[in-house]
Amino acid sequence: MADSSSTSSAANADAAFGDGGASIVCLSQDHLFSILLLLPVDSILSFAMTCKRFRSLACSDPLWEPVCRRDWGEACFEAMKSSLTPRNGSSGGDFWMRAYEQVARLDAVRCRRLDCVGCEPSARASHSLNFVSDCLVLFGGGCEGGRHLDDTWVAYVGDNCENSLKWQKIDSRFPTGRFGHTCVVLDDCLVLFGGINDNGLRQNDTWVGKIECSEATGITLTWNMLNVGTHVPPPRGAHAACCIGNSMVVHGGIGLSGVRLGDTWVLDLSSSDCFGTWTEICPILDPPARSGHSLTSIGGTKAVLFGGRGLGYGVLSDVWLFDLKYSKWVKVFNEWKEAPDGVSLPRVGHSATLILSGRVLIHGGEDSSRHRKGDFLLLDIKASPSETADKPIELMRSKWCSTEKAVWKILNPNGYIPGPRSFHRACTDRSGRRIYVFGGMVDGSLHPEVASGLRFDNEIFAVELMV
Repeated sequence: MADSSSTSSAANADAAFGDGGASIVCLSQDHLFSILLLLPVDSILSFAMTCKRFRSLACSDPLWEPVCRRDWGEACFEAMKSSLTPRNGSSGGDFWMRAYEQVARLDAVRCRRLDCVGCEPSARASHSLNFVSDCLVLFGGGCEGGRHLDDTWVAYVGDNCENSLKWQKIDSRFPTGRFGHTCVVLDDCLVLFGGINDNGLRQNDTWVGKIECSEATGITLTWNMLNVGTHVPPPRGAHAACCIGNSMVVHGGIGLSGVRLGDTWVLDLSSSDCFGTWTEICPILDPPARSGHSLTSIGGTKAVLFGGRGLGYGVLSDVWLFDLKYSKWVKVFNEWKEAPDGVSLPRVGHSATLILSGRVLIHGGEDSSRHRKGDFLLLDIKASPSETADKPIELMRSKWCSTEKAVWKILNPNGYIPGPRSFHRACTDRSGRRIYVFGGMVDGSLHPEVASGLRFDNEIFAVELMV
């Protein structure tokens, strides 16, 4: 019946297009693959249901390997390829489709506490933690008594799956001590902006850090202040930032006199990484002022903003999408279904990390009552075809409402279960499959020898996607 049905479908298609050879069944396999690679996964799966021949093509490795490369990103795909490919080289023809399905159905993470060999960073929160050149780089933060820290620590990770880290402290007088700053990775450079010192002074300086690893000298990291001219963002701390392409995007934070900000700035670096240009983005609509929120690049020219503390000191749960190409913010519909007891969406001081497949892993944070969280949430920004059908693209771009929606999923933690925390920091390795989390503010009651209440932490643990 299947063969008869597919033959009939092909015959009907030929009849509809005449004898001119314009039917899709007349296209070569290479041409079909070129077309399918332009489509979202849902459309590819729909195409596979049309007939037996197309199902065979649409489920094959020659199609799904480039689909994985496209949707996971080049760096993540290459880092994952060796660990995902069967050792015997035989995949049965649909290995990559099954791998894609496993990643798409992610529902759990496995946590591992990492021991530190030798000296280690002290307890802190509101610091920065980045993965660059196969190394973890930690800088600054705040500690007991509201004091800032000015130290830089580096640990080589590479493809390390061990349960320990060896930290190395970098001798440097710069940047000056601060907390609530942001630091992003642009190519192989770190770009640090703003922050607050222990005198409450907000800063708006910009620094570039470059790391080098060699057998002779070990790991070295040099910081240099970036020359950005006089047109710069106002001083701030507790803002959010991410990189989009070769640009750094900064939003919001706490400015002078404790005023929360809602502005958006973009930094473009020169080819020599010695000069930079700040540009303020002034869209028609933008997110309300806030601090302690997250801004995460999700591929292409887009970034997603989530949560934070607003003007009324309330904790927010809204999601916004920024498109650097059009310099535009749009509010995203939040699809938050019924959650288990104790799980709520509004939060500030959480981490939001881009993982494999272009989704965002949210961990921790605290609510308006300062109750800290230890959950893992998966945020997926999906298009809503029903909302975009029959609408011209230019008309959709002119709307203030997004054609995307924010779909949330609660992930189950396995292995070591870390305690609730806020204002910690997290970053992912090259594969997008392993996330490193360090420090933050935790409940003092976790350790009987420490007085109950708030305390700073220096624990580091790895979170691995269970795929």
